[in-house]
Amino acid sequence: MFDEFKNAFQRQNNGHVQLIIINVAVFLILVVFFVFSTALQLPEFFDVIHRQVAIPAPILEFFQKPWTIITYAFVHDWTGIFHILFNMLVFYWFGKLFVEYLGSDKLIAVYFLGAIAGAVAYLIVYNIIPFYEARIPSGGMVGASAAVYAIVVATATLLPDYTFFLLFLGPIRIKYIAGFYIIVSFLGSVGPNEGGNVAHLGGALIGFLYIKQLQAGVNWGSWITATIDWCKGLLSPKPNVKVTYRKETSSKKASKASSVSQAEIDTILDKISDGGYESLTKEEKEKLFNASKK
Repeated sequence: MFDEFKNAFQRQNNGHVQLIIINVAVFLILVVFFVFSTALQLPEFFDVIHRQVAIPAPILEFFQKPWTIITYAFVHDWTGIFHILFNMLVFYWFGKLFVEYLGSDKLIAVYFLGAIAGAVAYLIVYNIIPFYEARIPSGGMVGASAAVYAIVVATATLLPDYTFFLLFLGPIRIKYIAGFYIIVSFLGSVGPNEGGNVAHLGGALIGFLYIKQLQAGVNWGSWITATIDWCKGLLSPKPNVKVTYRKETSSKKASKASSVSQAEIDTILDKISDGGYESLTKEEKEKLFNASKK
């Protein structure tokens, strides 16, 4: 099972599955802590862990734990499975479609943007609006819903007339699915889970704005992609031996271009069709570039 999850995680252009695996892994780890702390009659032990990952509503508490603006979006209710189940199912359906058109890098960026926007909306209402100030939750907020809403609305904004076939309901355009989610959260913004629903709306708004800006030529998530790439660079092993390369002559470059077979080019083009140009490796991009100079 571990090898299967590892292979799924390492697959290219597979950002939605990678995020689902991370969410499930965090959920299982917290469940183990919860069960053992309860069985050993040490509930305060789990409470300490939970408070380090849940985002608190009071702004002064948040300033003491600023990392929770991200960590809360990978934590779900540990007392039941339906919270994470429904979140991950919706995320998989819409995330798969999103990746097909825009690639994994942008999906991961929108996920983080949705989490941040949801957290900001949550903090604003509980620290500014009297109605919410009187209802500040003691345990903080957890859940990937704001990030998932960002993906749902972003996908519906990009492809409003794309159709999902839903059980018992039949074919429905995804813009109506996204609209239904937004209406439910808007009504719930003054209900029992008012803070969570406000966070949903924050995530939905950033998903809409992200696609509109992307269509205008501005990528709001580029800094997230650059940050993740920088972190990957720090974690990747560095070669111990310094290797130098001689500059290729023009005749060698021409020979290299001609050595790329048509079958390889067809495979690369099929990969672009499936996952977009971003799914190509550096070597594949170079092969395609060299072949184009023939």
